[in-house]
Amino acid sequence: MPIFQDQKQKNIANFQKAIDEKRYTISKNYDEIGRLYYGQFVDINVDNTKTINSKCDTITKLKDEIEELDVKILREKGLKKCPVCRTENNLSYAFCFKCGARFDDNDSVAAPEAAAPAPAPAPAAKPAEPEEEKAEEPEAEAPAEEKAEE
Repeated sequence: MPIFQDQKQKNIANFQKAIDEKRYTISKNYDEIGRLYYGQFVDINVDNTKTINSKCDTITKLKDEIEELDVKILREKGLKKCPVCRTENNLSYAFCFKCGARFDDNDSVAAPEAAAPAPAPAPAAKPAEPEEEKAEEPEAEAPAEEKAEE
């Protein structure tokens, strides 16, 4: 058994062991999905769709857990990943040293991506409608004026 210099190294090793176990379980699920799918191919009367979907859901959950463990490993090392370019940065940095993206106070990966697109469509949609309506009104008046002149 390895001797760890400090608690951080021990935590990192435990997180890595958990990641390895989850990856092995994912691999087993992939194999089982292949067997189930082939079983459906061989015998058309067999429907393994529910089991296959369940295994796919399990794989998705395991991948999410692996991401969480990766974040914990980075925290133990005093690092965090940039949500934009995925570069590892020091926890104390407010901006990514590679791409300059600002880190959220909560350091959540989804928050900056979700916040950026939401405000953009709302202002663009509201002004566009009145401009289109105004553009249609003069066109409607112009042919009437032309007819009156003739």
